[in-house]
Amino acid sequence: MINIEDIKESIKVGKIRITDHADDEAQADNLIFEDIFSSVLRGEIIEQYPDDKPYPSCLIFGKNFKNEPIHSVWAYNLETKSSVLITVYRPDLKIWMEDWKTRRRR
Repeated sequence: MINIEDIKESIKVGKIRITDHADDEAQADNLIFEDIFSSVLRGEIIEQYPDDKPYPSCLIFGKNFKNEPIHSVWAYNLETKSSVLITVYRPDLKIWMEDWKTRRRR
């Protein structure tokens, strides 16, 4: 399981990689990386994906400086102590409950 403190530390020291997909999604949702990183530093892990390859990943919920919700998926490499931003988006109320942490049942 990923510890959010490890991801926070990798952000603080700049040991991160941003996938092209995450960059595209951030632009599509008009998100700047400063807001994304801040949402993680003040956020929490709401889902874990321990079987993801090549590294386990997790979904983090946090809010930007305007108090808007942001979801970001991060993988963490325990050996290099670095993180990868896989994707990021503004959560949709059609999929998420008002707490932004609970998926709606289909």
